[in-house]
Amino acid sequence: MSPSPTRVLVLNSGSSSVKYQLLDMRDSSRLAVGLVERIGEQTSRLRHTCPDSGGTREALGPIADHEAALKAVAEELTRDGLGLDSPELAAIGHRVVHGGMFFTEPTVIDDAVLAEIERLIPVAPLHNPANLTGIRTAQALRPDLPQVAVFDTAFHTTMPESAARYAIDPKFADRYRIRRYGFHGTSHAYVSRATARLLGRTPEEVNVIVLHLGNGASASAVRGGRCVDTSMGLTPLEGLVMGTRSGDLDPAVIFHLARVGGMSMDEIDTLLNKRSGLFGLCGDNDMREIRRRIDEGDEAAQLAFDIYIHRLKKYIGAYCAVLGRVDAVAFTAGVGENAAPVREAAVAGLEGLGLAVDPELNAVRADEPRLISPAGARVAVAVVPTDEELEIATQTYALVGTGSAPVGNNS
Repeated sequence: MSPSPTRVLVLNSGSSSVKYQLLDMRDSSRLAVGLVERIGEQTSRLRHTCPDSGGTREALGPIADHEAALKAVAEELTRDGLGLDSPELAAIGHRVVHGGMFFTEPTVIDDAVLAEIERLIPVAPLHNPANLTGIRTAQALRPDLPQVAVFDTAFHTTMPESAARYAIDPKFADRYRIRRYGFHGTSHAYVSRATARLLGRTPEEVNVIVLHLGNGASASAVRGGRCVDTSMGLTPLEGLVMGTRSGDLDPAVIFHLARVGGMSMDEIDTLLNKRSGLFGLCGDNDMREIRRRIDEGDEAAQLAFDIYIHRLKKYIGAYCAVLGRVDAVAFTAGVGENAAPVREAAVAGLEGLGLAVDPELNAVRADEPRLISPAGARVAVAVVPTDEELEIATQTYALVGTGSAPVGNNS
């Protein structure tokens, strides 16, 4: 009898990109890692790395669409003896941004699942269409293989109604499925558990505030391994100041821009999602560049940074109140893992809440989870590198390996 397949291919399909990783779930090792970007342009690029061989290959040239991109990925994998036709491939796991309240766990994809993901496009117009394209292309390449959707929103479905509901007439909220869903769920799930391990405790024993700070940014309050609040809402626009998104603002700003500014809904959407946040404030959404400009005395960059930190502090304080007892605050994602000044500024002045960072520990760069709070601190402050691909692969493999893969509504 041949051994069971142990490999999972993880696909994260964006509007013009595909990130992928092939993992062996026996030891969570990465067999291949890659990115296809600028899909649909003449300057498309595929970058593929095979850690075992230590080599990286790069291909430049037009890649017309996601189907062509995934076929190119399959060819690169085949060159390394890791082709999609391998009997060792157990499943393909797909990141899907919005699963609404319908999907609370990873789910094997069938026609009904695809239809529900499509129905959610109005609340995730930038993400779900690309996710669907990636799924359908992968299905065409390997129709016999289990395809699993892992939803960004699933981790947040444990929020109580008091946190998930907006204060609007339930008739309209229910009719149009308006509620707070939250995003970056795979990252918040992974980091909250990894933080518990760092403290030598189980997830059920700890309360953690997770700060996922990348170009998109979100915070979550996790009590005993379950999310009880998060900063993003119906869409990823709510919450923290982000690279190009405004985060929280008075809803009447939209009415004002329409009535007084004469802007269309599409123009307002573009303004708040693509031309706001750090970029809107100072013309840069790269924290490294903003810090460089601050060091040179740039006032616009300094103000953008101060607004970013002010919002971040408010959410840390709010989630201390929500949780009642906080065991750790964990910084993760590109900014959270690499920008020591952001971590230092975010907790400065919060000593009364038990929060502080050790300057020397905070300055250390490392790939492993680590504490940056002083010895004996009441609340641990940690830097925990996120690993969304491993989280997706782990959830996918756990599902297809049990022989009881739920399809559709598994709430």
